[in-house]
Amino acid sequence: MHKHNDIPYLIGCGILRKEINRLIIENNWQLHTTFLDSSLHFDFDKLHKNLTLALNKHSNQNCTVFYGTCHPLMENILYDTKTARTKGQNCVEILLGPGLFTKELSNGAYFLLEDWALRWDYIIPKTFGTNMEVTRQIFQEDRKYLLGIRTPCSGDFTKEAEHAAQSVGLPLHWMNVDMDHLKSVLISALNLNNGQYNGR
Repeated sequence: MHKHNDIPYLIGCGILRKEINRLIIENNWQLHTTFLDSSLHFDFDKLHKNLTLALNKHSNQNCTVFYGTCHPLMENILYDTKTARTKGQNCVEILLGPGLFTKELSNGAYFLLEDWALRWDYIIPKTFGTNMEVTRQIFQEDRKYLLGIRTPCSGDFTKEAEHAAQSVGLPLHWMNVDMDHLKSVLISALNLNNGQYNGR
């Protein structure tokens, strides 16, 4: 039987909260979680502050961080707290795998996960400002299409994704993905930080 402090603790971005929680239940993992707001990606100061606070709060536990290189000082934050993170550039790469991620990125995709689609009108002004003409220009110069990503945990966010695509003047494509790569990345990160962790 695990003592409370022996059970690994996952701290990370909430953008794949539903998927991670599903994996925990399906695989009977003994794992505690704390998820931070995915919009922190767009405010480095708040991301640094909130992630550091969460790591310090659980400093007496075996913590692993579920983030990519989402902050320019991410490796410094992890070094200071002697914490490992999931391998990957960002949450989309962690979900899709580097091959598929790179292929779609090279083809001009802007990846749209459910969490961001549902909060599009909140997130986009925080990232690009409130001038939608400028935002559309940025998207159309750099990207060719929005790629809505559905996982087995996704709800129906078709309407929200269509709104997002219309707002930036790009076509909307869809992709259905499983959670196999996400699962393998999580297990690898937990093994790295906590010894030979088998999820049980």
